[in-house]
Amino acid sequence: MANAVKDVKITEEMPDCMLQDLHVRFLSTYEEKFKCEYEMTEYLRMSGIYWSATALDLLNAADQLDQDKIVQFVRTCQTSEGGFSPAPRHDPSILYTLSAIQILCMYDRLEAIDLDAAVAYITKAQNDDGSFKGDKWDEIDTRFSFCAVAALALVGRLEAINIDKCVEFIISCMNFDGGFGCRPGSETHSGQIYCCLGVLSILGKLYLVDGDLLGWWLCERQLPSGGLNGRPEKYPDVCYSWWVLSSLAILGKLHWIDKESLVRFILASQDNESGGIADRPGDCVDPFHTLFGICGLSLLGEGKLKDVNPVFCMPQHVIDRLNLTVELLPS
Repeated sequence: MANAVKDVKITEEMPDCMLQDLHVRFLSTYEEKFKCEYEMTEYLRMSGIYWSATALDLLNAADQLDQDKIVQFVRTCQTSEGGFSPAPRHDPSILYTLSAIQILCMYDRLEAIDLDAAVAYITKAQNDDGSFKGDKWDEIDTRFSFCAVAALALVGRLEAINIDKCVEFIISCMNFDGGFGCRPGSETHSGQIYCCLGVLSILGKLYLVDGDLLGWWLCERQLPSGGLNGRPEKYPDVCYSWWVLSSLAILGKLHWIDKESLVRFILASQDNESGGIADRPGDCVDPFHTLFGICGLSLLGEGKLKDVNPVFCMPQHVIDRLNLTVELLPS
């Protein structure tokens, strides 16, 4: 007997239009209105600021945050090792180092930090096999490879790492279905696919990927509700409106999914009272899913949103200002 499809039902009373003004208010007042949640998530504060700052820029509301205050906060999070912690008195990680650099690139304030020290921190994180560790605890994950390559590309310092070894490790994580896992032999996952494609796109190595095979696996992530999941037999989640869609955009296969039903799923996941977007309709909203829902809508050309870059997950106008180019396969 076949297993029931894990999915959600979209009903008529759920939101069906973009609540742009509510999202701006939700993101710009999150610290004061959601004080408990804000304090409890100190361990990922740097990324939280990146999510909110990026989403507000895409919503044409970048001026709703105090940029000087944010830059000062980022400065206080650079540690003696050169990397960045999520908040003061926390350990540095390559994850938050990327978020910090993304924030400063959006605000055009890279001079506020010790950039050479940050580059040295990232360089030291590369292992002999080309992989990257996330922090001093030595965990290996293709997410960290993306963080390293994206951060160094943003500051124009890719020569600081062994690019050939980096690519070699990424390809060693490719599976029979065309996808990628977090390490060699690990299960294919949409988030890891985005990270690995992102690395290969930045480095101009997409010829190493079977675009049709991988594109088919990605478009199969769409469920009857229109939402996307991260791997087979999982529920849909708004965040995969980014991980899956951006990967399809890199492969030139964005048209392989049903745009209208996915837009309906994302819109139905909005909170029509407080603003914000949840992982799926009826759940609690948060800045993480709000950003990735907005990014998904931007990729699909919905609403009055700025364009998002499918590789860096940053406003395209910022990438243009930095004179960065990425490889995208033709449709």
